[in-house]
Formats: sequence, structure tokens, C-alpha cells
Amino acid sequence: MFQKLRNTLKNQKGLTLIELLAVIVILGIIAAIAIPSIGGIINKSEKDATVAEGIQIISAAKMYVTSSNPESGAKLTQTELGQFLDSVDDTDYTVTLTKDSAGKFIYTLEDHDSVPLVSDTDSATEKNLLDY
Repeated sequence: MFQKLRNTLKNQKGLTLIELLAVIVILGIIAAIAIPSIGGIINKSEKDATVAEGIQIISAAKMYVTSSNPESGAKLTQTELGQFLDSVDDTDYTVTLTKDSAGKFIYTLEDHDSVPLVSDTDSATEKNLLDY
């Protein structure tokens, strides 16, 4: 009995058309599910990287303030902050410094790619970026 079954299994030389079609259908279903989710992950990671870059720019502005003590209302650009940044793709940005009632600086990022992602206005504060 086992010998006969073993011989039958040995004589099979390939896949039938039905088996091949079943494998192709299963792979198609997996691809239909996986491709949109991978695209969503890529888009989300690109947005997160842009917001992280904005946070990095504000951190550089904090280091600049610590080292040079600028006035309230100062507008910091790539020229001032370049020495505090390692790698930032967008170089067309501005950080505006304003003081609150307690005398602490409020850092507002303008003209950066992350601003439309986190704020409805033309600028975003550090809190907007961190809350994203």
C-alpha cells in the first residue's frame, strides 16, 4: 500500500494547471492587500521626516539663541543656523523669535515644507511640530 502511494508520488513531474492558477490567485490577493498599505507607510514616513527636519531646525535655533543672545523679533535663516545643522534638505526657511510675557522665546518656523502639514497658517510653532 505504502509502496504504491510512494510510486504515485514519485511519478508526478510538475504542477497541474489548477494548482498553478490557485497559486497565482493567492499571490494576486496578497499583492492587492500589501501594495496600498506599503504606499501609505512610505507617504507617512516622508511626512514624518519632513516634520522631524522642522523640529531639528527649531533645535538649531535654540542653540543659536544660547550662543548669541539675539533680540526678540529676530528672523533666523540658513545663514545663522547652518553651523548648528548637520543635514537639512530645505534651505529656504525662517525661524522667527518672539518673547512671551515671561521673557521666554517662542520659536516660529516659516517657509518650511513641514508647515502645511501641521498648521493651517503660514507658520508653525514648536508645539505644532511636536504635536504632529
